[in-house]
Amino acid sequence: MDLPVAAGGVDPPTNLMPRRVLVTGGAGFIGSHVVARLMLMGNQVRVLDNFSAGRIENLVDAAYSGLTESDVVSGDIRTPEGVEVIHRWQPDVVVHLAAQSSVPAARRSHLYDADVNVFGTVNVLDACARSGVRLVINAVSGAIFGSVAAHELPVGEDRPIAPVSPYGISMAAGLRYLDWYGHQHGLSYTSMVLGNVYGPRPQGSDCGVVSLMADALLGGRQVVIYDDGAQTRDFIYVSDVAEAIAVACHHNGVGMVNIASGRQTSVNEVYDTVREASGVDNAARYEPLPWPGEVRTMALDSRKARELLGWYPKVGFTAGVRMTVRDARRRQDASQILSPVWALERAISH
Repeated sequence: MDLPVAAGGVDPPTNLMPRRVLVTGGAGFIGSHVVARLMLMGNQVRVLDNFSAGRIENLVDAAYSGLTESDVVSGDIRTPEGVEVIHRWQPDVVVHLAAQSSVPAARRSHLYDADVNVFGTVNVLDACARSGVRLVINAVSGAIFGSVAAHELPVGEDRPIAPVSPYGISMAAGLRYLDWYGHQHGLSYTSMVLGNVYGPRPQGSDCGVVSLMADALLGGRQVVIYDDGAQTRDFIYVSDVAEAIAVACHHNGVGMVNIASGRQTSVNEVYDTVREASGVDNAARYEPLPWPGEVRTMALDSRKARELLGWYPKVGFTAGVRMTVRDARRRQDASQILSPVWALERAISH
């Protein structure tokens, strides 16, 4: 893939300070952290979300920084009406995070996965190209690289794209379309290949292994680990990802860039760390994989992000897990006391 690269250094020109940033999927797990970070940086931000997975309560932090109800637009990226906000508001930068992000869901419904991740992405890119958007930033999974031998890790951006799952295929297709729009329409982009993102505020049954384990242990349930637990992933804390995306908004497009820790962590190591952080010493139950062909090992080389964006991960895995467990415990306690929706309304009204 022929990808554009940034010109010179990590310090962006002052004229690249985006006046308006639209975040699709901005009420989701990663998106809400990105919105909050951009608000703190002084950007004018709007959120586009259909709230199929996103939650309005995820925007509480952004609301305290000035996000208002009028800045949150309900819409589906697959429809002309859903992306009309791009034509109408004409943002300088679009951060495209709206996606079908569940690997199991992609296996259950290939058509829905492709509809959101391929057609939805093309719909957003077309609106960006027609509206004069300066820069598009999107996120894809390391699943685009498929199965990689342990001795070839961590994977660099020049690794051939070879997905082996429906989720990886749809992510790779969206990335190819992004490259095409870059060449045919001059649409500048940064496509971030993310490790396994974890941290506070995830919602739903497919919210990631760290949060699933924390919620299970704190809720008195037994954790299920599939296969032998020796399979590895590259875990990256959500605030580090939000920082990378926010920084990229202030640069020219750098093409494809890995955002990860560069370190392999096994599922067994994850469980031991979560168990220690929670103070709950329950044994996990091991079961066979419910699906074939799972990627066995993965880690991503993020040196390009350091060189072109000046970004590097700051939160270590143990510290990140402790913060995630602490948030899970607080959410369980607060669910009996305070409605998060009421908290958002209070934040916006002030």
